[in-house]
Amino acid sequence: MASWQAHAAAMVCKLIIKRPLVKLPTLATIRKTLGAARPNVPRGCVAMDDVVGGIRGEWITAHDVTPIGTLLYIHGGAHVTCSPLTHRPITSWFAKRGWRVFAPDYRLAPENQFPAGLEDCVAAYRALLVRDDTRKPLVVAGDSAGGNLTLALCLSLRDLKAPQPAAIAMFSPVLDFTWSGSSSVDNSERCAMFSKDILPVGAQLYLDKHDPRDPLASPYYADLQGLPPMIFHAGSDEILRDDSIRVASHAKQAGLDVQLRTWPVVPHVWQMLHPLIPEARESLNLVNIFLREHAKP
Repeated sequence: MASWQAHAAAMVCKLIIKRPLVKLPTLATIRKTLGAARPNVPRGCVAMDDVVGGIRGEWITAHDVTPIGTLLYIHGGAHVTCSPLTHRPITSWFAKRGWRVFAPDYRLAPENQFPAGLEDCVAAYRALLVRDDTRKPLVVAGDSAGGNLTLALCLSLRDLKAPQPAAIAMFSPVLDFTWSGSSSVDNSERCAMFSKDILPVGAQLYLDKHDPRDPLASPYYADLQGLPPMIFHAGSDEILRDDSIRVASHAKQAGLDVQLRTWPVVPHVWQMLHPLIPEARESLNLVNIFLREHAKP
């Protein structure tokens, strides 16, 4: 049973995010509703700007915590908005659990369309591999569009014959730009943030005329052989629910170590609201356990 906090968060998201997006699904509206937040660095954490592999970004670390490894966190935002700053609620949470978190400020569409953002994530990851301070395990996580880039990153690394991360985690990832999953229609009314009419707008801004079935754009169409252990968390009422369910199934068929869980009622990337929603804390805790387990020497 969903918490009352989850029900309240879903209702608020429908009012302040979904309603304006449905009314006017433009780039300006997407950026205003999804990317305007600039949360402070939480007490006990420190943020530091850096350039890794030529890609600007932000490190988040915590005081008095023994590092267990490095987490490359790829923020969401429909490939067109948000930044390392908007996602500090998640990156700082992981920092307090012992991860040295680097969030790349990758290039956004439509100014820089596919595959610019993916190229930036690959560059940052490969640079982290050779840094002296990342001799401990390296893992990758991302939400929404960042979940898309997380899986596409691993596909790119396989093509480059580069080392894979110890494990990856994806929160409500968008993995199929053809929207062939039934949830893209069935959950259009229930989803707290998006509708079936909003989805093509973001896809057009990111891909333009590029083939949406390119596996690096839509990992749903990829061969997942040789990829690292992965965990998917999504909301049962989300329009993107089936992206996680179907790709997790493909990963299991490929013989990978996979975990999947869905939660009722919660809005898209509810993990951002962990101070308020118990399901968010539960999700983050489960992902942290998964990443730590696979990051052991």
